[in-house]
Amino acid sequence: MAHSSKIFCCFSFLFSTLSIIPLSHQLEQHPLDSLTPIEFIRVQAIVNQSHPTTTNDITFQYIGLNEPDKQALISWLQNHRTTPITAPPPRQAFVIARINHQTHELVVDLLYDNIVSDHIHHGFGYPLLTFEEQNGASQLVFNHAPFLAALNKRGLKVEEVICETFAIGWFGETKQNGRVVKVMCYYLDGTVNLYMRPIEAITVTVDLEAMKITHFRDRLVVPVPKAAGTDYRESEQKEPFGPELKGITVVQPDGPSFIIDGSRVRWANWDFHLSFDARVGPVVSLASIYDTEKQEFRRVMYRGFVSELFVPYMDLTEEWYYRTFFDAGEYGYGLCAVPLEPLRDCPANAVYMGAYVAAQNGMPIEMPNVFCIFERNAGDVMWRHTETMIPPDLITEVRPDMSLVVRMVSTVGNYDYINDWEFKQIGSIKVTVGLTGLLEVRGSKYTHKDQIDEEVYGTLLAENTLGAYHDHFITYHLDLDVDGKVIGRL
Repeated sequence: MAHSSKIFCCFSFLFSTLSIIPLSHQLEQHPLDSLTPIEFIRVQAIVNQSHPTTTNDITFQYIGLNEPDKQALISWLQNHRTTPITAPPPRQAFVIARINHQTHELVVDLLYDNIVSDHIHHGFGYPLLTFEEQNGASQLVFNHAPFLAALNKRGLKVEEVICETFAIGWFGETKQNGRVVKVMCYYLDGTVNLYMRPIEAITVTVDLEAMKITHFRDRLVVPVPKAAGTDYRESEQKEPFGPELKGITVVQPDGPSFIIDGSRVRWANWDFHLSFDARVGPVVSLASIYDTEKQEFRRVMYRGFVSELFVPYMDLTEEWYYRTFFDAGEYGYGLCAVPLEPLRDCPANAVYMGAYVAAQNGMPIEMPNVFCIFERNAGDVMWRHTETMIPPDLITEVRPDMSLVVRMVSTVGNYDYINDWEFKQIGSIKVTVGLTGLLEVRGSKYTHKDQIDEEVYGTLLAENTLGAYHDHFITYHLDLDVDGKVIGRL
């Protein structure tokens, strides 16, 4: 087994370049549709041509839709119903690029193929990390003599080592020292659950601009937790097993009740727009519900998405204190989306949709099966009543609780987030995030809790294995617009 570097979002190796969709297929484009492959290529060309004298390669940290002004879009939608030839709002892309070691925030006009604005960001904070630079930073340690010596001192085989990069957080410093990440490594050797086998007390700091190691410290030797019993694959599980469950089949003999028209989804009395963004993942827009009495659609939510996912660890040791992750802003909640597994991630009646993101060079990349959409009947009751007061009749009315689910799974390092938008017939939208995956642990010298006489910032789970204290804070942007009245943004 050859050693490898591991980027924070494990999906990058599944990406493949997408063939370009003919322009004729884009004529019915909605103003809120995600950027198409052709548009990614145009954005890349426009930005590159606008900076012909740059002394280094332009890197694209993020490319996404620069959404039109809300009121302009609503006005266009109202006019478009009666006058279909009405011109839509200007279609633009928002770009974050590194040019000459500076972070540029650009707005690119896709009608006139020019740059509307080019702002250099001088404040704190880094742009979204790309897979390529994370991978490059992780690879550096395998050619760094002090790191190899540290492995040898611990008796570890370099070919069994996996590394990943960590954003360093911000703690009020007034001086900026460029774009820097830390590299932490793990040990396989008998398991694929690398997160249970951290190689502790080694600090490697990498300057992403120079792509070189700027600091290395081997503070002390901590035992690597054992591999036994950590492999989570079904094929590796040993008896005894619980009772085997019999299969459940979802059958819709007449097909689904929802209709997908481009990015527009219609189901029951719901009508909404679904798009994808590399930073935030699924974006639900223009959610409206049909009022059968008024015979018109009534607005519920203008726009909703995951704004940020903050995961601060509460360990003050030298190798852990900086772990205060912004999974959307630093790594990309959408960028870390993984292909959904039919019959496992989603039921048999699910329909799948793909999406596109930009590589570090700006070229479009396909993300297959990033969404699944399905109708859910969990056997719940939406409403019922049995009337016994009108003998001899027994009147029973039962209405099953059916819903429509839009799902995406984002794997950010060790954690898998199952993001559901569920539309109910009663007019509500239920948003849930399921947290699964693997625990991030810290190696420890302790083998039994009775040995601990200090603050270790975690719980001893097994020999030499501490489960670090931490939280997950999920923030949503919800532009609620019930009946056309803005009632608040959360």
